Amino acid sequence: MLAGDESYMRRALELAARAAEEGEVPVGALVVVDGRVAGEGWNRPIGRCDPTAHAEIEALRAAAVALGNYRLTGATLYVTLEPCDMCLGAMFHARVARAVYGATDPKKPVLKSQVKVEGGILAAECSALLSRFFAARR
Repeated sequence: MLAGDESYMRRALELAARAAEEGEVPVGALVVVDGRVAGEGWNRPIGRCDPTAHAEIEALRAAAVALGNYRLTGATLYVTLEPCDMCLGAMFHARVARAVYGATDPKKPVLKSQVKVEGGILAAECSALLSRFFAARR
């Protein structure tokens, strides 16, 4: 545990209470960069009709807008509930350095058992499009 972790988690709890007031699962999150809060969020999938509107995603989006960059290198994300795989993936892509959570999620879903994933359809064409895109950027 680092200095400040408890105070940031207390703020995440305040955001979680806001989610509860809105009838959402009470989860709150915030992103801290260089010792300051860059973005905050709370669960909103019901209110936004958006399955991706988890507290972590909301906080990441707010931080990216505030900083003008989708890469949040060196950031710490505080969240009141153990992040799901989607949120961990978003943190990975944003280059968040550290995630700190409060409660463990005993019902955390295992995606592989719920989603059938198939690949290889038009693989050559898909790969070629990506290759051309990145070649043009270099």
